[in-house]
Amino acid sequence: MQPTIAFIGGGNMAFSLVQGMLAGTTAAASLRVADPFPEALTKYVETGVPTFAKNDAAIIDADVIVLAVKPQVASPVVSDLHLKSNQLLVSIAAGISLTSLTAWTSSSQPIVRCMPNTPALLGAGMSALFANAACTELHRSFATDILNAAGKTLWVASETELDAVTAVSGSGPAYFFHLMETMIEAGEALGLSRETATELTLQTASGAALMASQTSDDPGTLRQNVTSPGGTTAAALDVMTAEDLRGTVHRALDAAHSRSISLAQEFGAET
Repeated sequence: MQPTIAFIGGGNMAFSLVQGMLAGTTAAASLRVADPFPEALTKYVETGVPTFAKNDAAIIDADVIVLAVKPQVASPVVSDLHLKSNQLLVSIAAGISLTSLTAWTSSSQPIVRCMPNTPALLGAGMSALFANAACTELHRSFATDILNAAGKTLWVASETELDAVTAVSGSGPAYFFHLMETMIEAGEALGLSRETATELTLQTASGAALMASQTSDDPGTLRQNVTSPGGTTAAALDVMTAEDLRGTVHRALDAAHSRSISLAQEFGAET
């Protein structure tokens, strides 16, 4: 069964999911996108996907509604939707809890919360999902297929894990970008041109990620394998250890985790 899927919000994440599904077996006629801003819908013209200015017009015949709006506007947007009890609501709005989504819909509404990340824009995303008790296996299958269109997916055992997922993979790309930017700056300081430092850094990051994902060794073992006692790598890692890189990363993810929890209180029905 190919469900009819309506996206509420036509931003970059919605567009990446639509493109991914169209590249697979999903027909454009099975998708809809609603956004009150005409400029957000311009990029959908060439896809053949129907677009709407009004949310209710887009969802009227939809089996699945994907909430792809900023958390700041989730409350009024969801509260104004006239959902049927058999329609699945898939939320990719960061920090908006099932408690809030249920309060804005109904206790019998099938809802899946998802935490994707920005590499989804290139089809290389990582998304974690959690379903409420009203969801059937078919609902879970629908949600998996939608998010798989933008990369890999996994289901977590509890909703609280999504806050940790946000800290690790949701915000995670920015950590790697920051490390890359810092390595490029350091390479320049050592006398390399910016172009050379950038190419060396990006290819090294890409290759390291490929090794970590395609070998049976864990990252700790891979690190040990390239660290000769008394060598250049050991010298660099000694500095990182002395500067407590491990502790810094733990504290950074703790901060992201705490902020994810506070977002639910700030923009959700818990306030």
